[in-house]
Amino acid sequence: APCHARADLVVVTGPKTGVPTLSKEEVVNIYLGRYRRLSNGLPAEPLDMGEASETKKEFYWRLVEKTPAEINAYWARLVFSGQTRPPATVKSNDEVAARLMSRPGVLAYIERDKLDKRFVILYEFER
Repeated sequence: APCHARADLVVVTGPKTGVPTLSKEEVVNIYLGRYRRLSNGLPAEPLDMGEASETKKEFYWRLVEKTPAEINAYWARLVFSGQTRPPATVKSNDEVAARLMSRPGVLAYIERDKLDKRFVILYEFER
């Protein structure tokens, strides 16, 4: 597939999280480990897709213009300094759905066509 076909990505959470939306800055801060609380005080638990995922590449490029290799290097430094830990990695969209429904505060990025009606969209990238 050509890399110009940009996926329509959204950041979602489960129905019990209780936060209506996130700004791009908040998504960046949560996914880069700068803070891990939502505006209502709940711990934010971001999920990442696996290394080979095109969705992951697209997400980080559109969020902070970094490649997965650059993101890994960023986390290697932070983890080494003991400050925070990277988002948990999930292997499939089914696993994403299960985690989102399991408890409030879990966030994930998915392609819009994988949306489940139970999910709440927190952030939408401009197309």
